[in-house]
Amino acid sequence: MAEWSGKTRGGVAGYKIFVFVIKHFHVRAAYFLLRFVAFYFLFFSDKKPLIAYFSKIHKYNWVKTIVSIYKNYFVLGQVLIDKVAFMAGVNKNFTFEYEGEEHLHQMSAEKKGGFLIGAHMGNWEVAGQLLERIDTKVNIVMLEAEHEKIKDYLNDVLKEKEFLIIPIKNDFTHLYKIAEAIQNKEFVAIHGDRFLPDTSTVTINFMGKPAKFPTGPLYIASKNQVPVSFVYTLKDSKTKYHFYATPPKVYKYPSRLKSRKQEIHDMVSDYVSHLEKMVQAYPLQWFNYHDFWDEY
Repeated sequence: MAEWSGKTRGGVAGYKIFVFVIKHFHVRAAYFLLRFVAFYFLFFSDKKPLIAYFSKIHKYNWVKTIVSIYKNYFVLGQVLIDKVAFMAGVNKNFTFEYEGEEHLHQMSAEKKGGFLIGAHMGNWEVAGQLLERIDTKVNIVMLEAEHEKIKDYLNDVLKEKEFLIIPIKNDFTHLYKIAEAIQNKEFVAIHGDRFLPDTSTVTINFMGKPAKFPTGPLYIASKNQVPVSFVYTLKDSKTKYHFYATPPKVYKYPSRLKSRKQEIHDMVSDYVSHLEKMVQAYPLQWFNYHDFWDEY
């Protein structure tokens, strides 16, 4: 199931090494070093979820599955390196293609705020920086479960971090901050493909198999009658990213108890259908390292 702890692997020393290489050499040098790190994880990490993802969902043979797992780790490392390089302002060679950016400008011009729902795909943090092009404050909801030393170190490095962070907490106080952001007509950017324990979910057919998805983001958006756009920033090449945004949509609030379950299911199904298209187009850039489908 898509329930996860939010914890990431690696220590502050690893971040320091890559930041040093990026600053004093080049992003390409960091990519070269990354090849060895990806091989390490290929041999010494729990690959069961990825094996199921590539072999059962994408129907890859054994050789292609192993190669794809390595490539997935390598692309994830590139994304993390790009995040540091881009946000620290030490590399300005990235280029971007914008598809659907006009939809976000439309949402901004209407001054109603809204939800930007993405997934654990591509480079979410770089997407936050790209949203500086939109004349509306952006609040990114994320689970800050990294070690405090790593967070402190990255806060010193990422000098150009302009977007606002709403940390997800066990006491659900983040919900008040989300409500405040919407009341202030701001954007709330959040993932729609993972959930924490004891939160509401719905089971939907995804990539041919049933999987659980959180209902919270779309339910809150419908309750506040604010527009929703599904957004992704995927890596097309070493230095090029492709930003996608769907036309804004305001979902009807499911006020009738009798039909609420089905209406919520339909709302989340809309998101899942978009996510499925992205996963099919960029299979190596979906970074879910847990048992997403119950049967695998």
